[in-house]
Amino acid sequence: MNSAELPLDLPLDPTDRRLVLVTQAGLPLVSRPYAAIGAELGIAEAEVRARLGALLDRGVIRRIGAVPNHYALGYTANGMSVWDVADERLDELGAAVGRLPFVTHCYRRPRHLPLWPYNLFAMVHDKNREAVLARLEEIAVVLGDACRGQDVLFSTRILKKTGMRIAS
Repeated sequence: MNSAELPLDLPLDPTDRRLVLVTQAGLPLVSRPYAAIGAELGIAEAEVRARLGALLDRGVIRRIGAVPNHYALGYTANGMSVWDVADERLDELGAAVGRLPFVTHCYRRPRHLPLWPYNLFAMVHDKNREAVLARLEEIAVVLGDACRGQDVLFSTRILKKTGMRIAS
């Protein structure tokens, strides 16, 4: 479910709202983050876990996960590859590309003909452009003859990535 599908008046009790507020910028980098959050909110670690699980189940939040800084890890070449894939094979092949261990994001997107024929986007990070281009050759093998064209757009600067935030 994406945020556009959520009702604007989705009810959150005061504790859930505070939980979202304290976690929306990320979990604390400590050995027991849920205990630290619970201490901040005045609730038990088990309740933090249960509430976050319920928020996930309801679709209020979509995921809880680590977001590594790939630049700090030495992966400074970032290529958004774009592919013109036969529509009748897009779901099957998009899923296969998304499972590749070096693809961090994989999306189906509408074409904008005649200027933009691409309908599959796959993000690849690596240590240099040559390594990214080698990975794109691997994607091309997966797509085979269902791919009619491709390109890659390399990042030129870092933008701050954030999700939606609710106001306190």
